[in-house]
Amino acid sequence: ATASVSRGTLISHDDRVPAHAVSLKKPCNRGFFQSLFCYLCHKETKQIPINNNAPLLVEENRTISKVPAKPLLPQIKSKDTGKICVVIDLDETLVHSSFKPLNNADFIIPVEIDGTVHQVYVLKRPHVDEYLRRMGELFECVLFTASLSKYADPVSDLLDKWGAFRHRLFRESCVFHRGNYVKDLSRLGRYLNKVIIVDNSPASYLFHYDNAVPVASWFDDMADTELLDLIPFFERLSKVDDVYDTLKQQRTAS
Repeated sequence: ATASVSRGTLISHDDRVPAHAVSLKKPCNRGFFQSLFCYLCHKETKQIPINNNAPLLVEENRTISKVPAKPLLPQIKSKDTGKICVVIDLDETLVHSSFKPLNNADFIIPVEIDGTVHQVYVLKRPHVDEYLRRMGELFECVLFTASLSKYADPVSDLLDKWGAFRHRLFRESCVFHRGNYVKDLSRLGRYLNKVIIVDNSPASYLFHYDNAVPVASWFDDMADTELLDLIPFFERLSKVDDVYDTLKQQRTAS
């Protein structure tokens, strides 16, 4: 999600990313968020190729570092052998967060910024519990957010009751490309024909449109059913050997 300004660069949100922005969240086809508070497979012996020609990493202090040679993810666990890897975004995909007090907040996360503790109010997207539970059963799930870990980690601890997320990746694992924090799937250490990204921001999967399952940005519509509606599709997708044909068919049908 794109990030905004008022209090720093902590949480990722939608829209275009200003130079000071924290993350990139989503200029989604179905409406984009005008950043309100964004400051916040089998075990193989051969190594899966990593994209070392990708743009440079941007660290939390905004310094530039070289793309690491090793994959972002460790070797796949035996219980997930043969499963598709699904990369799932956080803000405006699974939750919506704000510094403004929300009476119906599901979580309130204290986050320290520049020596001051701020309360972050987090709303869960409808049906996120059913969605994460089922996804954790079907796939090797990875949380990948452009937000900082000091915010996203405690949110994930409260959100993921079932241990659906085998791994968590934060802003420092993104690459900075033309003003956006992009999630380069080729650096995960998984074969790309067995990788899917679920995200509300097309900029997040700029390098891998063919691997994407786009979702609408979510803020506070408690009648939203998108996550629930996606479960049957993912149940079918979990059985394929190569994700590309199925995802192409889904895009054509949409």
